[in-house]
Amino acid sequence: MEFRIADTFTASLARLTGEEQKAVKTTAFDLQLNPAHPSLQFHKLDKAKDQNFCSIRVSRDVRLIVHRTGASLLLCYVDHHDPAYQWAERRKLETHPKTGAAQLVEIRERVQEITVPKYVETPASPEPMVEKAPLFATVPEAQLLQYGVPKEWIDDVRGATEDTLLDIVGHLPVEAAEALLNLATGVVPKPLVSEPVSDPFLHPDAQRRFRAVKNVEELEIALNSPWEKWAVFLHPAQRQLVERDFKGPAKVAGSAGTGKTIVALHRAVHLADDNPSARVLLATFSDVLANALQTKLRLLIGRRPRLGEQIEVLSMHEVGLRLYRSQFGAPTIATPTEIRKLLEEASKMSGENKFSDRFLWSEWNHVVDAWQLGAWEQYRDITRLGRRIRLREAERKVLWSIFEQVDAGLAKGKKITEATVFGRLAKHYADGAAPPFDFAVIDEAQDVSVTQLRFLAALGGGRPNSLFFAGDTGQRIFQQPFSWRAMGVDVRGKSSTLKVNYRTSHQIRTHADRLLDSEISDVDGNVEERRGTISVFDGALPEIVEAVTKEEEQSTVADWLRRRTAENYRPDEMVVFVRSAAELPRAEKAAKLAGLPCKALDTHMEPTEGTLALSTMHLAKGLEFRAVTVMCCDEGIIPRQERIEAAGDLVEVEEVYNTERQLLYVACTRARDCLLVTSGGPPSEFLRDLTATQ
Repeated sequence: MEFRIADTFTASLARLTGEEQKAVKTTAFDLQLNPAHPSLQFHKLDKAKDQNFCSIRVSRDVRLIVHRTGASLLLCYVDHHDPAYQWAERRKLETHPKTGAAQLVEIRERVQEITVPKYVETPASPEPMVEKAPLFATVPEAQLLQYGVPKEWIDDVRGATEDTLLDIVGHLPVEAAEALLNLATGVVPKPLVSEPVSDPFLHPDAQRRFRAVKNVEELEIALNSPWEKWAVFLHPAQRQLVERDFKGPAKVAGSAGTGKTIVALHRAVHLADDNPSARVLLATFSDVLANALQTKLRLLIGRRPRLGEQIEVLSMHEVGLRLYRSQFGAPTIATPTEIRKLLEEASKMSGENKFSDRFLWSEWNHVVDAWQLGAWEQYRDITRLGRRIRLREAERKVLWSIFEQVDAGLAKGKKITEATVFGRLAKHYADGAAPPFDFAVIDEAQDVSVTQLRFLAALGGGRPNSLFFAGDTGQRIFQQPFSWRAMGVDVRGKSSTLKVNYRTSHQIRTHADRLLDSEISDVDGNVEERRGTISVFDGALPEIVEAVTKEEEQSTVADWLRRRTAENYRPDEMVVFVRSAAELPRAEKAAKLAGLPCKALDTHMEPTEGTLALSTMHLAKGLEFRAVTVMCCDEGIIPRQERIEAAGDLVEVEEVYNTERQLLYVACTRARDCLLVTSGGPPSEFLRDLTATQ
């Protein structure tokens, strides 16, 4: 007998308390080991339309809903008695007549209109509202069926408007919902009809929601891990980007939660699978994100170890250090503090006091070191990234004498910068050295630096499919903008933007989007259109609270966390973000008031089971939580006053504001279901944007 679990079971299991989950898992293990065990009593559901649905008693009030036939046993849902029975009574398991995929279909309830007799007094009708046009009125029924829409839902889909679409897709199988959301955002998905399969559960779309579990070990992994941790799949809107051939560098963009990382992951696997002797680099911004990618890669490739040997998952920092060690020996990287000291000493020796320490650091960091300028002529002639403090040649000459002394100081100490690491590697491979990778797939590409991109361009060498980037300009928080085309990476005409958000509720996404412009352009003129993005599910409205004092804010956050706990949110499903480490004590006090164990994340940590995570916003990338609190959004904290004061010119001030907005956007969009944003004193100006209506 085939033993399977459905994604609906995994999602419902997560909503139970810890003790209830333990009891359910014990029952699931007993079922797999011996479905005929005397302690397991299958109860028929009299009101269920699908007669194969049964319930199994887990505890006094918890019931497990299974679908049982002579050939299979499917764990479908678990809840308290009445909600569990109601769930089963509204669903049936069937094979879609067009796609051939097994689906759990919600039964369409028909409501019969009752005519009110004339003698019954009725209130006056309000002014008629202008009805919005149906979105899919002209889409043929046959086409909707090809997208996996159940036949009994065709009429509802044909009548869906902008206002009713989210409600309707919430009742449909996931492939149908995704196809309709793509249609609504202007993307025409490919029909889902595939080659005939002997078993409806073997259809590619069925395998996204039903997983066959072969033994106790696999069941234990399934029950102890959230569904998305081990069922890594592609959505139809993403598949074509993974499999497409590109003549040069290509990029996939999209706002937070649209699946860019999943596309990057599958792209790496696709390249390795199609090129058995090739080596593939899958790189991302940080070691933490690289570890998360490695976990997802293992789940995706399953029992295909060859692919795991072909694909190397690293942070960009580690890529540089490994390759540099192999070619030039181990580097000693100078710290920012050491470089600032060299700048200060060189400035004093020059006798020049016109330029502030802040300006010197900014000019070194964003111009000289970033672009690896090694000669006076290069610095004299460079266009300084649009910086508005104009420098005459004589002033540049003085500055260059200071920067030359810094270079000499680094050389004396036998130290280099990370930009130098990538600069030397770029020259090494551009000069003809054999590249260590045939293909490179880069996630979080918006924060790739100038020299990192120059290195990647040399690594790709202009070969077809050699470079693939995934990123969102709206989440750029570490790098100043620069021209990719000038580095030899031209993605114009080879960029695509994902529009369907699978992670964040409609309410949270729409509020977070208010922090950013509806269109964001890069230096090369590539436009990322943020309008038209749509979330696949509804949720609660975000709460924005402007407390008068820090103590009032902490009390507000503690109460909010306690309410989430009462709703069966586990501590490790929640996080409190703050702008920097300086605000972490405020978050810790709120957690203690809520009575929750807490732990601050660092660059080498992942959330700990049973513990509330505390984190700075800069570590938020790649994380996802059911409930997110963003604290300490005070005036002077975000945007950071020190960053504004340290800006070298007006353009840099504008850049500070942009990256601080994007930092808050990143933190808010880590939330799936619930979001609280607070201040404890005069609020940040950004809170006005979050609460503004559009």
